[in-house]
Amino acid sequence: MTADGGPELVQLLTPEGERVHHPEYDVDLTPEELRGLYRDLVLVRRIDAEATALQRQGELGLWAQLLGQEAAQVGSGRALRPDDYAFPTYREHGVAWTRGVQPLSLLGLFRGVTNGGWDPRERNFALYTIVIGDQCLHAVGYAMGIQRDGAEQAVICYFGDGATSQGDVNEAFVFSAVYNAPVVFFCQNNQWAISEPLERQTRIPLYQRAQGFGFPGIRVDGNDVLAVLAVTQAALAAAREGQGPTLIEAFTYRMGAHTTSDDPTRYRVAADLEAWKLKDPIERVKVHLARTGMADAAFFSSVEAEAEELAVHLRDGCRALPEPPPTSMFDHVYAEPHPLVSAERAEFERYHAQFAGGAS
Repeated sequence: MTADGGPELVQLLTPEGERVHHPEYDVDLTPEELRGLYRDLVLVRRIDAEATALQRQGELGLWAQLLGQEAAQVGSGRALRPDDYAFPTYREHGVAWTRGVQPLSLLGLFRGVTNGGWDPRERNFALYTIVIGDQCLHAVGYAMGIQRDGAEQAVICYFGDGATSQGDVNEAFVFSAVYNAPVVFFCQNNQWAISEPLERQTRIPLYQRAQGFGFPGIRVDGNDVLAVLAVTQAALAAAREGQGPTLIEAFTYRMGAHTTSDDPTRYRVAADLEAWKLKDPIERVKVHLARTGMADAAFFSSVEAEAEELAVHLRDGCRALPEPPPTSMFDHVYAEPHPLVSAERAEFERYHAQFAGGAS
């Protein structure tokens, strides 16, 4: 057990902002690097808050919140090298930020003006996957491919605690173990699979499941950006060195809703949320920076001002996103022309031609 009575896990920065050390996992960061992580956390949270507000105003069809999971995403994202490849779910907005994907690209997807949002090859960041667990098989397949190419790269795959009950995830575990694939499975255990609590998914800690498949698992404080960074760096290095897969369970909490169509007050108690607010991933870094003299009020004010500028940019940019022609949904179904898709497109155009303005 940890000092705060929680489950045994790797922790380098306590909820009170105290820097501690671990015998196996640690990081040695400069003050500038620590300030950079704090900036990441604040801006990612502001992106999430602004997108939620835009959805409430009718500008987005849906938004998957990450409130409370910023450290898990920023820490793991910053552990990646540029040539590593990430396979996200639909909630990895913080990882997208660390990979250089523009936030407006994320909003375009949830606004419905794009079928993808970005070119995965530009940032080695795959498109969001809506089908639960699918991306784990994609990640293992990609990892097996680069393994056969002899590339010194690693792959990371993100999923939630609920996805561990899906067949695709367990099949990915099997393939990765048998073929010693250079992949890191990063499970953000936020305690809830929509409205289903963790005890409905497993009777043992999720990281221990890796033992049954023949590779190591580790649980990390998912609200500790330093611990997440250290553990993910080590797992990625092991993958690149040919040691095979690792399962990381980032123990965190979804402080917001599953998506903006969800009402978490119907199935969880307020006391749990209040307890987890005391473990806020941003506040512990802020306290640490202030207490050690690595940041002053001027720095914190500058980050808040940058967050406000980003929010304004997102508000204006979201509303200005161009509407695509309806027929664009047929453009990239296949790399080459396909007779069935061509026939469906022609039928769609004939249908829309019946209305004023037609389709373009």
